[in-house]
Amino acid sequence: MEIVEIKRQTLVKEVSNQLAKAIRNGFTGPDGLLPSERRLAAQFGVSRPVVREATKMLEFQGLVEIHQGLGIRVVDRLYAPLSAAAKLLLPDDMERLRQSLDVRMVLEPEIAKRAAERATEQGIAKLHEIQRLLEAASSLEEAMEADIAFHSHLAEISGNNLFGIMLDSIADLGRESRRATMSEVGFERAFRQHAVLLSAIEKGDVSAAEQAMRDHICAAVHDLIAHLEMGDN
Repeated sequence: MEIVEIKRQTLVKEVSNQLAKAIRNGFTGPDGLLPSERRLAAQFGVSRPVVREATKMLEFQGLVEIHQGLGIRVVDRLYAPLSAAAKLLLPDDMERLRQSLDVRMVLEPEIAKRAAERATEQGIAKLHEIQRLLEAASSLEEAMEADIAFHSHLAEISGNNLFGIMLDSIADLGRESRRATMSEVGFERAFRQHAVLLSAIEKGDVSAAEQAMRDHICAAVHDLIAHLEMGDN
């Protein structure tokens, strides 16, 4: 009985791995949906329960979302397991936000420094494009997404894919903290701080880029603390 279970779990893992690889290679329909469970079972030559367990494994990893009656949709939420763990281990919302900013304070100045070293004309042009989106934002949601995109692209420019994955892993927390602070101080300050950072990156000034990012995160910490104190009064 144990041997059968081991074989089954090995098969589930193998199907999960193959399906993940296929997804990364564009194995989706135009609507972002995977083929039906029945068709996947036929394609992989396994039973439907094996496919069901394999797709549940991918859902936990943040690669797909399973909607009963609608199908299996490919998503980009690889950070989902970490976000769920953070909420479980740090149930206090405000403490979770404080600690996420601590992580950013350690991580993002290094990202900015490397971005200043390695930025290409194309990478800098993309940052300017995102800056224009932030400047033109007419809602809190638009401003938050532009802000997150700016930091995410800096991680891409840095040349280390893991930096981007680590930022993505706390992206949900980043949205929460930005919602708390931007609603108080507006979007303009983030735009100005990004402009200082972008100028340093364009010049290839590593020290200035690192310091600009440190100042930017420090301001976010200050704004969050002020927001919390206001909530206590």
